[in-house]
Amino acid sequence: MTNLLQEYHIYLKLERHLSVHSIEAYEQDLQKLVAFFSDPANGITHGVEDATYEDLQAFVYNQFKGDCSARSQSRILSGVHSFYRFLLYHRVRDDDPSELIEMPRKEMRLPQTLTVEEVDRLVQAIDLSTNEGHRNRAIIEMLYGSGLRVSELVDLKLSDIYRKEQYMLIHGKGSKERLVPISDEADKWFGFWLEDRSHLPIQSGQADYAFLNCRGHQLTRAMIFTIIRRLAVAAGINKTISPHTLRHSFATHLLQNGVDLRIIQQLLGHEDITTTEIYTHVDIHDLRNAILQYHPANKE
Repeated sequence: MTNLLQEYHIYLKLERHLSVHSIEAYEQDLQKLVAFFSDPANGITHGVEDATYEDLQAFVYNQFKGDCSARSQSRILSGVHSFYRFLLYHRVRDDDPSELIEMPRKEMRLPQTLTVEEVDRLVQAIDLSTNEGHRNRAIIEMLYGSGLRVSELVDLKLSDIYRKEQYMLIHGKGSKERLVPISDEADKWFGFWLEDRSHLPIQSGQADYAFLNCRGHQLTRAMIFTIIRRLAVAAGINKTISPHTLRHSFATHLLQNGVDLRIIQQLLGHEDITTTEIYTHVDIHDLRNAILQYHPANKE
């Protein structure tokens, strides 16, 4: 089984071209399946590679009988489907016992966004007198001004930034690359950050990362989350926000100002236009709120 798991890891990395974070998620979900099969209480005497449809039904019931959202269920089942497709593809078995396991219908959740005024407050909350002030301003400008994912921001390399042409080469999900414009404002603050960055004790192997901490190491996703949440508190924004909130706000504000949905799809790096269409629902949601708040028929 150990060799099979190693081969699966290689399959996800080299054949599926998944990111490190996606691979970790798939493997964590597979470990849940392995643990279920290994538990004597479940009465299964064979390994996951020999699973039957009934085995997987029992696993699904075991995993989802508690408080498990449709989104979490979908993620776990995606990992299960992926593993058995791998076994089928590599001829470990000649059928896929997971193909009849239905994915739950995910509830549509509108993404949290900030208003333009809230983004301005977030920016104004940055203390530019601190050592990390220019860096944090450049981070906010790139997340909001270019719609980057947090993983794309932390992995951004200096060698992929073309300031003269005002473009960045972004390595997105599934090793897909796209060109994303840099706004004038983002470029200005990134220039200030580069001056500060030149005085850092940059560590070996870290020199090409665009954003570093005070010790000269690549910033982590967790640190970006912390920076944004602290700024939100300082700005008096009573929303639970994250780096992805700025990405959602970027897309929503473009749509509200008349930008074509397919252009937004390209900028965000969405493979499927239906993923981008969530922002049309955000816009309709805002329109409905506007009617409820301002239309005279809704006022007492």
